[in-house]
Amino acid sequence: MVSGPYAAALVEWREAVAAIYGEVRDAHEADPQAAWRLFRERRDHLYKHHPCTALPDEERRRFGGFPYYAYDPQFCFAGEVDYGVEEVSLETQTSEGTLSCRRIGAAKFRHRGATHSLDLYWLDIYGGGLWLPVGDETNGATSYGGGRYLFDTAKGANLGIRAQGRSILLDLNFLYPPSCALNATWICPLCPPANRLPFEVEAGERSRADWIPAAINAYAPSMKAESLTG
Repeated sequence: MVSGPYAAALVEWREAVAAIYGEVRDAHEADPQAAWRLFRERRDHLYKHHPCTALPDEERRRFGGFPYYAYDPQFCFAGEVDYGVEEVSLETQTSEGTLSCRRIGAAKFRHRGATHSLDLYWLDIYGGGLWLPVGDETNGATSYGGGRYLFDTAKGANLGIRAQGRSILLDLNFLYPPSCALNATWICPLCPPANRLPFEVEAGERSRADWIPAAINAYAPSMKAESLTG
């Protein structure tokens, strides 16, 4: 449970994350790869030095930056958001208890001649937030077994949504794992099976060489879904 000085530090952490993504949004259109390098530099510094980092103390002392695949422009998409999807409610466990969220839309994009779709979820917590988890065929091998995140606006992670919410930046080079990938004592929402892409996304943050995702490879077994209309 958050309390004391840690609460103020957590506010500062979220503001710092939001500031990083603000810089990324400003820089991305002109030079996506430069925006990605900026993202990595700022994020590495935050995780090494901020008291709210998920990195354990010993890891922080030797931390030299997160490993990434090389930037690949083929994994940067301008997605179109469809809000005409059936609303589905999901519940999953976190370190703070049960988290409820709802599918409110689907981000659609084309890759190698095929159309793909990623569900967009709204976090039903105080203030709310848009959550976009992504799974793919690298999970459990060269990336985190429980999938990775692209958007988590409740924590400040917002790559950009435009045109009255109809256009969304899906640059998969910015994928990052949940905090439980860094610290086994944390419990995080994992990517629902519906958002697992049927191809390898060799972009974004890679698994750390010393991380063994033993219990995560089952791919979000605790996630429960319930239709709100059926």
